[in-house]
Amino acid sequence: MKPMSGQLFDQDGQRKYLTADEREAFLKAAERAPRDVRTLCGVLAFTGCRISEALALTADRVDLAGRLIVFESLKKRRKGVYRGVPVPPALLDALDLVHGIRQIQQRRSGGRSVRLWSMSRPTAWRQVKAVMDTAGIGAGPQASPKGLRHGFGVAAVSAGIPLNMVQKWLGHAQLSTTAIYAAAVGDEEHHIASRMW
Repeated sequence: MKPMSGQLFDQDGQRKYLTADEREAFLKAAERAPRDVRTLCGVLAFTGCRISEALALTADRVDLAGRLIVFESLKKRRKGVYRGVPVPPALLDALDLVHGIRQIQQRRSGGRSVRLWSMSRPTAWRQVKAVMDTAGIGAGPQASPKGLRHGFGVAAVSAGIPLNMVQKWLGHAQLSTTAIYAAAVGDEEHHIASRMW
């Protein structure tokens, strides 16, 4: 039986998102990975983008002055739909250091055709999965790049980010899709509930 989409648990009741502790362990493990894998992991964890959106990222879409990364939403029915996601300064610094963003953006093209990662989607998936294994994130539906995306959504809702902002950052067409992150359980649910206590 295929897992139902739009939910945070699979048909066996297993969680499909990384917890806050798993996200932290993932980022710590990524620090020991090769530099290009480290930046890929950082972009996935801090933006909630899809792995295909990260791999399509070009140097011109890293807005150092605006402190955000601009993704083309690849699941839209038409091309040219973009969304900007604010990111920590340390991630921008790492992207500039590893990929030479400032230097590339000074070219005549501004870096429009320069992709940050040249790896294929299956290779990127394996690299991210290897970092998760190093982080001690066990087997299960959460131990995948999609688990990072779901973890980003849960972390955003847990931090009190309005659903419409989370919707924008994740590139969801419908707010109802984003609302699944309000159904988090465990420590995340307790954190949300504790705001009322």
